[in-house]
Amino acid sequence: MRRREKGGRARATEERRGLLAQLRNPPGGRNARIMLLALAVDRTGSGLWAASSVLYLTFVTQLSAQQIGVLLGVAGVAGIAGSPLAGRLAGRFPVRPLLIGCHLLRLVTLGLVLVCAGFDALLPVVAVTYLGDRAAKTLEMLFATRTAGERRAAYQALSRSAANAGYGVGAGIAAIGLAVGTTGAYRALILGNALSFVVAAVLVWRTTEPAESVVKAARAGGAAPGGPVADGPESGRPAGPWRDRGYLRFVLLDIPMNLDDSVLAVGLPLWLVNRTSAPHALVPAFLVINTVLVVVLQLSVSRRAEGPRRATRAVLLYGVLMFVCCGFLAVATRGGTWAAGAVLLAAALLVTLAELMRSVSSWELAVLLAPQDARAAYLGVAGMSQSIQKSAGPPLLTGVVMAAGPVGWLALGTVVAGLAVVQRRACARRLGIGPSRTESAELVIG
Repeated sequence: MRRREKGGRARATEERRGLLAQLRNPPGGRNARIMLLALAVDRTGSGLWAASSVLYLTFVTQLSAQQIGVLLGVAGVAGIAGSPLAGRLAGRFPVRPLLIGCHLLRLVTLGLVLVCAGFDALLPVVAVTYLGDRAAKTLEMLFATRTAGERRAAYQALSRSAANAGYGVGAGIAAIGLAVGTTGAYRALILGNALSFVVAAVLVWRTTEPAESVVKAARAGGAAPGGPVADGPESGRPAGPWRDRGYLRFVLLDIPMNLDDSVLAVGLPLWLVNRTSAPHALVPAFLVINTVLVVVLQLSVSRRAEGPRRATRAVLLYGVLMFVCCGFLAVATRGGTWAAGAVLLAAALLVTLAELMRSVSSWELAVLLAPQDARAAYLGVAGMSQSIQKSAGPPLLTGVVMAAGPVGWLALGTVVAGLAVVQRRACARRLGIGPSRTESAELVIG
């Protein structure tokens, strides 16, 4: 009872603190603060790459559209292996040097991108870059899980805010280089991304690996001496994630729980341009809405998805939000110019709210469902769901959902909502929790 009251007071204190104040003093202290800065720097470089890579490959390396599609598709598939590889290595070696290695690996491969001119030479280089990128993201969250302990959801929210802010800065800088449009400007943007890896590696080097006593305590069943009781699944489950059918089912169902990413980046813009009369100038507004809301609301949403019960309820809310979003996309074809624009902006808002729920609940459940003595390997496998979605999501939307018209969106929303119900029930059963109307209301009302 006292522990619950203490946790309630801690959450109330967090409510009164601003985002900047919590970034200065995040869960995990100095290590977490430096890691958040490193993450923001890394994502600034990612913003530079995302905004300039296709144009660089087109105008500087002279690749065709088909070659670029194959290049990025193969790289996306290679990235899928990054998460389980990072998890396996993190179970044997300290996370900190592994993460520094990922940053330096991407530094080398981007340097090679600048000197490689042909498709055959660029293919393995870009593939290794994407593999290192996914491995780095998994290692960042493993570091956070060990450093922030029971407050990992709050740290995850802060990392999302920092990452989106950095990504926005990188995209803004890239806009200046793209406006110049010269070969030198494109190369400067790639060099800027490479520089971000150097700075990020130096910042990670300044951190320290979590104390061995804390790691041992977490593996033994508690976050730290005097911390909460273990919150993972009961003992006796398979030690390896590839033999744990229940966990693999969670990872498989988590793939459609990540479709908000493709809906925002691919579905919304293409649907607006090809099937509605809404102004094309609204396309950048989708990303602006997403970036601003994630930075402003992620921390608040995370407090409503902490712990097993709230995390599973957030999965249900994700399904509802995606269903309504897809419904809006389906009816956007029936309105005039401004009506369609308003409906699509509402859809962008809904898919962003869904992303806010998913970004916290997905990782929280991945941690809670994993045995504590093998979390690194388990979380590495869980990280595959995002990579697989990034490869399979765009062709699913363009080749199946959008090809079917409005009915395709309604079908997608129904399927995602149904799978969210299945995911919630499976997770609740594995975690041994029952229904609670009170906490469901708290999740929605806050």
